[in-house]
Amino acid sequence: MGEHVLVLGGGVIGLATAFELNKRGHQVTILEKNVCGGQASGAAAGMLAPFSEIGEDPDDFFQLCLDSLRLFKRWQQEVKAASKLDFEYSESGSLHAVYHEADVLALETRKSWQKEWGAEAELISGNRLRQMEPLLSKDLIAAMYYPEESHVFAPDYVKALETACRLNGVIIHDQLETVEVVEWQERVALKSKDNQTFTGDRLVVCSGAWSSELQDTFGLRIPVYPIRGQICAYDLPENDIKHIVYTSQGYFVPKANGTLVNGASEDIAGFRTDVTEKGIARLTNWNKKVFPHLETRTPFHTWAGLRPATQDGFPLIGKLDQASHVIFATGHYRNGILLSPVTAIAVADLIDESKIYGPLASCRPERFS
Repeated sequence: MGEHVLVLGGGVIGLATAFELNKRGHQVTILEKNVCGGQASGAAAGMLAPFSEIGEDPDDFFQLCLDSLRLFKRWQQEVKAASKLDFEYSESGSLHAVYHEADVLALETRKSWQKEWGAEAELISGNRLRQMEPLLSKDLIAAMYYPEESHVFAPDYVKALETACRLNGVIIHDQLETVEVVEWQERVALKSKDNQTFTGDRLVVCSGAWSSELQDTFGLRIPVYPIRGQICAYDLPENDIKHIVYTSQGYFVPKANGTLVNGASEDIAGFRTDVTEKGIARLTNWNKKVFPHLETRTPFHTWAGLRPATQDGFPLIGKLDQASHVIFATGHYRNGILLSPVTAIAVADLIDESKIYGPLASCRPERFS
């Protein structure tokens, strides 16, 4: 029989970690203040696109994202089988489109180092670009095509993870309002607002944007900040956009249900998740320059979620030096959906002490202290 692991937080990272630990025979309990997947996880556009999103250099964060992309095909099949639920997983490929010749050179530079990491990158332009996406503005002169990049429908993926956990014996306590870590140095004990006490052998902290609230508890600097991301969606039943499309201003993700997701405008608003006219205007003011037909369309849905950003852009993943039974898995910013498989597997490996995943060296949770 495995250990009893308490997972603090029921977002996509907490659910994925619980799912993987449960598969390996551990007893797992998730403690969630609100509802599972109710913040950044369920609000995400669901992109699995490390080549498009990371254009600077192949650091450990890029390695994390790339490894997770390549885990996803098998991972999503396992989640579907365990949950008995289906959700959209589309290997659509992506187009990173540009307007100027100078930007084409930047794409070529990006392609040169990404090729070393197995990217099937292809620079396309002219008639070929119009054939792939006929509705793109003629002002866009070229795009880098990444056939490997994919996306999932995030709300259904998160729901499937939660269902898989519940069906397979993970205990989930949600809507607890508050959860306090009362003991962690020698043993693990947490208490909810209604005075329920939860004990276990291990604690995995997956608190997302709320992680900084634990700084005093653990005596650590935990610089994780909530960044509000606002997104809109268009009803396009003709389904005539086929790829994820990136530009310097944002992205578009076509979904199988006939909607086009357009994001994201970001701002710092504390823990507010309201949608603002200004935030959505940042999207609607430029998106018609990518897809001119949006000029006559109005978004049918707008929403916002909180993204847990760290001070250096790397998530916090790893054991605490002074208490190896406490593991952090938080601060994934815009990449929680993408990084859910690799984070879950890395955390489970740490608990099983089976191996150490190399890129975690840059993700030490105590690196700011």
